[in-house]
Order: sequence, then structure tokens, then C-alpha cells
Amino acid sequence: MDPITIRLADPADAEFLVRGNATMALETEHLSLDLDRLRDGVHALFEDTSRGVYYLAEVKGRRVGQMMITYEWSDWRNGMFWWIQSVWVEPEFRGQGIFKALYAHVEQLARADAGVCGLRLYVEQDNERAQGTYVRCGMKRTAYQMFEADFVLNRTE
Repeated sequence: MDPITIRLADPADAEFLVRGNATMALETEHLSLDLDRLRDGVHALFEDTSRGVYYLAEVKGRRVGQMMITYEWSDWRNGMFWWIQSVWVEPEFRGQGIFKALYAHVEQLARADAGVCGLRLYVEQDNERAQGTYVRCGMKRTAYQMFEADFVLNRTE
């Protein structure tokens, strides 16, 4: 496989990110997202980077994967957790180290920043393939379960 390049996304990447997010939501949670709302959400990150940033993986100049980082303050640790979100890899590039390259890039940046206390992510309970990938990257399961009150998607389960 050709080398994987990781870079910070910019507004010119918005439609790739929208497509990746929409596809990921359908694949993993069987959700059809409102594309206008999603597009506005992607652009909102570019307009205010205190909300987060996107990283892209490219192979030969082609966008093949994405990862969003958002931030959560931890008073216990006096530091910031970086949350990994909106991970998606083009289907024909899965299993070729794209997530691993994105993760390694972000982990290196996080470890170099004294204000960052760790990385976190959440994953669907049934997504065993993704969970295995995260463990192979060195992440560990936590004792926490996630709860939410979602005012937008209004999922019932």
C-alpha cells in the first residue's frame, strides 16, 4: 500500500466529511442524518476550532479516512481529554492501517501537549471489529457506560 498522509482538514474538505459522517451513521447506527444539519455542524467546527478539529487520512492525495477531535475538561486530572469521534474510512481502504495512522498522529500530538491528559472515544456495543482495532492501538475499556438525553435525533430503543 502507498504511504498514508495525515493532515488537518479545512473547509474544502467539508463535503467529504459530510459524506463520511452520514455513511458512518447509517452503517453503525442505522441512522439517516439530516444532511443540511450535518453540513452546518461540520462547518461550525471550521468556524470555531474551540469545538474541535478534523484530521484526514490521504493516500496518493485521495481522502480515505477521517477523525474528529473534541475536548472535555477533567478537573480530576487538571487536563483536557481529546475525544475521538466521527471516525470513518472508505470501505476499500479498511483493514489497511488508515485508522491506526490517524490514531498514531493524534496520539503523538496529544502526548506532546502538556494540557492533554488522555484520549477517549465511544463505540457501539455491537461493533466488535472497531473495538478490536481500538484495543490493538493500545486503548483500554473503561468501567463507564454512556447515557444521554438526545434532543435532536430522538432515538427510541
